[in-house]
Amino acid sequence: MTSYQYTINSPIGPLTLVETDNFISAIYIQNKEKQERTELSPDLCPVKKTPLLCQASDELSEYFQGKRKAFSLPLKPSGTPFQKRCWEALLAIPYGKTCTYKDIAIAIGNGKACRAVGMANHRNPISIVIPCHRVIGADGSLTGYGGGLPIKEYLLKLEGSLS
Repeated sequence: MTSYQYTINSPIGPLTLVETDNFISAIYIQNKEKQERTELSPDLCPVKKTPLLCQASDELSEYFQGKRKAFSLPLKPSGTPFQKRCWEALLAIPYGKTCTYKDIAIAIGNGKACRAVGMANHRNPISIVIPCHRVIGADGSLTGYGGGLPIKEYLLKLEGSLS
């Protein structure tokens, strides 16, 4: 398995993009507010600006400029079968729309799995592209987001689903 990482600047702060075997395997938001460093270890994953990481950088730049509503990147997130089903359901949420944890639970065939869906969202390794930021509370409130609620709010406003 060959992995490379490359960090870019964005309006929400640095994003570390990770490629593994010609797939995007992670996009980590470097959250200064929480002072969290991702699970990524620079020792295990060398920095290299590959063609795929350049494409990811370009697509994210277009997204932040409001010019891109869908990504065309090959994705391969690492997770459990349940998490992967949740992440697939997240990919079906249209740009500019939101849904609830219960909506995702129903979409994966287990309407009672709302909390488990929330945990799967929290473990989503490909932020923004797998749009866990589009999932909100049943009452319409902005609930948990690994990058922090201000970033979630920013992304939803960017997409026009929050005024």
